Amino acid sequence: MDIRSLQKPLKEQYRRDPASSRITLTAKGGQTDTPLSCSVDIGRALYLAEAHKGVGGTGTAACSGDLLLGALAACAQLTCQLVATAMGIPTLHIEVTVSGEMDLQGTLGIAKDVAVGFEAIRVQFNVDAPQATPEQLQALQEKTEQYCVVLQTMLRPPRIETRWGTSN
Repeated sequence: MDIRSLQKPLKEQYRRDPASSRITLTAKGGQTDTPLSCSVDIGRALYLAEAHKGVGGTGTAACSGDLLLGALAACAQLTCQLVATAMGIPTLHIEVTVSGEMDLQGTLGIAKDVAVGFEAIRVQFNVDAPQATPEQLQALQEKTEQYCVVLQTMLRPPRIETRWGTSN
């Protein structure tokens, strides 16, 4: 697949009209019949999410932490594949594994000195590219990390606003 040819008209359009490159993605959570689960609508698909088993969920659906790590894994995987293809780096297999640790005592509010959220996240890239040069692999790593949207967002968090409304 020729990624450069596929992306060329998009890049040309964005250079001509920079405003056309700006997008807004939206995800919407919805209530289900139990406080331990919800629906997540990303506009193209509807997912069921559930509280982690460690805080009372059944463990049969993805928890929000799974979804966060999954978003990072998907973005890193796709970015690495696209960069390798665009750079002409011959790969046999690319696989990205993301894992993270957290202490549920913080989430459950039983230890005030324990943070809520992930303490550490690891992204492991396994690239099988026996014909690639060390320079190509170094460039693949640099460009993948540079252009992975979710990784860069997590490394440099954006401003986040919360708003509350009521339906009375």
